[in-house]
Amino acid sequence: MGRKKELEELILKHKALYYGGKPEIDDEEYDALEEELRRIDKDNRVLSLVGQAPRDGRKIPHATKMLSLSKVYTLEELEKWRANREVVSTHKLDGISCSLIYEEGLLVLAKTRGDSRIGEEITEKVRWLSSIPATLPRKAQGEIRGELFCTGKNFKNLSEEMVLLGLAKPSNQRNIVAGLVSRKDHLPLCRYLHFKAFDFLGREDFKTEIEKFRHLKKLSFDLPEWEHHEELPSIEKTISKIETTMATGDYLIDGLVFTFNRTALQREMGQTSHHPRYKMAFKHRKETKSTILRNIVWQVSRNGILTPIGIVEPVLLSGARVERVSLHNVGLILEHKLKKGDTISLTRSGEVIPKFVAVLKKAKGRKVSIPSQCPSCRASLVRDRVRLYCPNPSCKEQIKMGILYFISRIGIDSLSDKRLERLMEKKLVTTIPDLYKLTVDDILSLENTKETLAQKLHGQIQSSKKSKPLALLLEALGLAGLGPGRCEALVEAGFNTVDKILDLTLENLLTIEGFAEKSATAFLDSLEQKKPLLQEILHLGFSFEREKKSGLLAGKKVCITGKLKEKRATVERNLRQRGATIVGSVSRGTDILVRGESVGISSKLKKAQQWRVSIVGEEELKKMMG
Repeated sequence: MGRKKELEELILKHKALYYGGKPEIDDEEYDALEEELRRIDKDNRVLSLVGQAPRDGRKIPHATKMLSLSKVYTLEELEKWRANREVVSTHKLDGISCSLIYEEGLLVLAKTRGDSRIGEEITEKVRWLSSIPATLPRKAQGEIRGELFCTGKNFKNLSEEMVLLGLAKPSNQRNIVAGLVSRKDHLPLCRYLHFKAFDFLGREDFKTEIEKFRHLKKLSFDLPEWEHHEELPSIEKTISKIETTMATGDYLIDGLVFTFNRTALQREMGQTSHHPRYKMAFKHRKETKSTILRNIVWQVSRNGILTPIGIVEPVLLSGARVERVSLHNVGLILEHKLKKGDTISLTRSGEVIPKFVAVLKKAKGRKVSIPSQCPSCRASLVRDRVRLYCPNPSCKEQIKMGILYFISRIGIDSLSDKRLERLMEKKLVTTIPDLYKLTVDDILSLENTKETLAQKLHGQIQSSKKSKPLALLLEALGLAGLGPGRCEALVEAGFNTVDKILDLTLENLLTIEGFAEKSATAFLDSLEQKKPLLQEILHLGFSFEREKKSGLLAGKKVCITGKLKEKRATVERNLRQRGATIVGSVSRGTDILVRGESVGISSKLKKAQQWRVSIVGEEELKKMMG
């Protein structure tokens, strides 16, 4: 069999598995197959096929074909397509495309995308979804297109109900959507699915994509998160955020969709038999390698969540030697039945922590092992959806990790992990405020600790109370819903005293950029729990900065790439204390890129060279900080 024929069969096989809810390879591996076939035969008929032919339900033709999307993997490719024209970006939801037909304001038909020309009727199934209105205001009519998907919260409840009904437990959020819409029984289970609308085909004459979204919102449809872009920096910012959203969001996202905003331009550009020319999907291209999983260890975080870490046979990935890989959570372990000896594939994008992708070969004669007790305090562990956590607030490891987090952020660099453990073993430190009650003699009581070190450590602890940015203290306390950016945004919004922070309301927080209802609520709950701790720390004599920063770094946006000699948390803290803002990616608005050791031609470095951003080494940065 020639390679061309082999690729055709592989693509057709994996397309059928994907739309049947049982994919065997990830999206990037599938895209690589299509790209290889396109290089051999760019007009191959297999490349023009969209979706999959409907199976069991009533077959309904689409008045307008439901096409697929063309894809790009780099900012350069995206910019070549965009050609400086304004676009609208939306999250690319990972579910099943769905078409809803309304006549005189009534929902009369729902169907899947099918093979792009003919879909399968699922009207009675979608009537169970609270996110799909049965009637529209003003007797509106037309076709609404969007995505059916399942949130993490709903997936947990759905799984429990399916087990009670004697049905097979679903494997993951992606596959269950295809499974439910193809069922002929248990239709009420569809109520666990959700729908977000992204297109409207009807009599309305929209001049822009934004007008279309606003109209869909008025019709009571939920929309994917969207943003309007006129300039490249805005696009770069959205792309830099999406990977975090993909990793931490409650529903599956596999990239972004960019659409030209002006509908006149959309009509002018038209479409191919496979995709519209006025839309483009953006996905992150990641290098992958295979290796052997030697062991799985479980780390207890400061919030009690247990994270499985894979110890792997060392492999070189994106220019770095990888020996440990994040296995995300217990849900992933169970879904893939991960165990010692499995051959797995890993991915690493830029400087992002290496992550597990798939199992390539199962090890024989071994069983999946999930802990039932906390490795630190031996408390019985609790399963919450795809997470495993220790419910014991007195867990030694949780307390230690919380104190270590505070130490790293507030600037007590001489207090190491091992030295803190010894202080905790002697009961000299059990909470964060205990650090500030330590005497030189307390520190001298530790083994192998000399007078010089004890004096230095004691002085560093005491000096860490003086003239600290309020945002830094909030970050150091590990309040839920707050990262460095949100802490600074909170203070810059005028909540610049502890009293103002303690008086915050949900309404206040929702007016600040970066806060959504979920993160704002989590922050307020966490603030209430840690209020006594915050007040006790204030009584120890903390003082906060009032004046504006000056100097070489004041007001500068700084990005870091590669490994630093000094702890990254320390460098970032020192930069913030000098008035700099830390950014996660390089754009035209970035002022300085700090290049660490052993970094090759990273994406950040390429962008810095492209936008003529000042590139400095760690030693040069130290001189700039004085």
